[in-house]
Amino acid sequence: MACATSMAEGYNPLCGDKIKLFLDYENGVVKDISFQGSGCAISTASASLMTEMLKGKTKEQAEALLWKFHDLVTQEQPSKSPAELGKLAVFSGVREYPARVKCATLAWHTLKAALNGAAEAVSTEEKV
Repeated sequence: MACATSMAEGYNPLCGDKIKLFLDYENGVVKDISFQGSGCAISTASASLMTEMLKGKTKEQAEALLWKFHDLVTQEQPSKSPAELGKLAVFSGVREYPARVKCATLAWHTLKAALNGAAEAVSTEEKV
């Protein structure tokens, strides 16, 4: 994305997933978001649905969605109904496969870095 105001990179060393996330953040709103990446189907699908869900959201709404998604894929009893997350609900079964949770959350780790202007690449081996 040529007009990106923020960019972040993420890497999942366990699966080999890599992502570059481009964010056009204007007046406190995600105007546009895109990614380039390579990785497994879970990682790619999560990044794709994330970008679809975040357009037009404020930073606060984006961060809230990040935590709801993280809760969905990591908690035995998520605090929100999967249906509340729309298309992202398809990832609810990922929590049964701990190594795949990192695939699903890579784009979200990277989003947090982009929203906060982090200069270093993020890794799924670090906490969200």
